[in-house]
Amino acid sequence: MGNVILIGFMGSGKTTVGLKLSYRLRRPVIDTDKEIEREEKRSISDIFAADGEQYFRDRETAFLRKLLKSTNNQIISVGGGLPLREENRQLLHELGQVFYLCASAETIYGRLKNDTVRPLLQGTDPQTKIKTLLIERDSCYRDAADVVIVVDNKDFEQILREIEQHVN
Repeated sequence: MGNVILIGFMGSGKTTVGLKLSYRLRRPVIDTDKEIEREEKRSISDIFAADGEQYFRDRETAFLRKLLKSTNNQIISVGGGLPLREENRQLLHELGQVFYLCASAETIYGRLKNDTVRPLLQGTDPQTKIKTLLIERDSCYRDAADVVIVVDNKDFEQILREIEQHVN
C-alpha cells in the first residue's frame, strides 16, 4: 500500500521522525494516538482512566482496520503498545513497510524522565518500568518490523537517511 509505518517504544522518536519524514517524502502523516484522541474527544490518559487499557487497545485495532480501507502512500506513526497484539502486527504488515525505531532503556528514560502524561510511566520507579516493558515488547516489535533502525546516539538526519535507504 506504499505506507511507511513507524513503531517502537514511547520516546523512541516515532512522532518526530514521522513529521520530519512526512516533509522529506512529501507524504501526509498520521499519528494513531492523536487520531484516537481526536475521535474519542479525550486524551489517552483519560481513556485509560475511564475505560481501561483493554478498551484503548481495542480502539487501536479498530483504527488499523479503518486505515487499511482508506490509507495509501502515507507515513503512519503508531502508539508504543499497538504492536503487542498479534492481530495488529498482521494488520501493520498489510498496511505497509514497518520500521522499528529501537531505543535503549537509557535513551528512553533520558527523553521521558520528566513526562507526566504517559499512563504506563506513572509510578515510583519509571526507569525500572521502562526496562521491564522494553524487554517484554522487543520481540513483538521485531516480529512486526520489516526494518530495525537503532536510534541511540543518532540525530534525526541520520535516522531519516537510514529509513529512506529502505523505503520501497
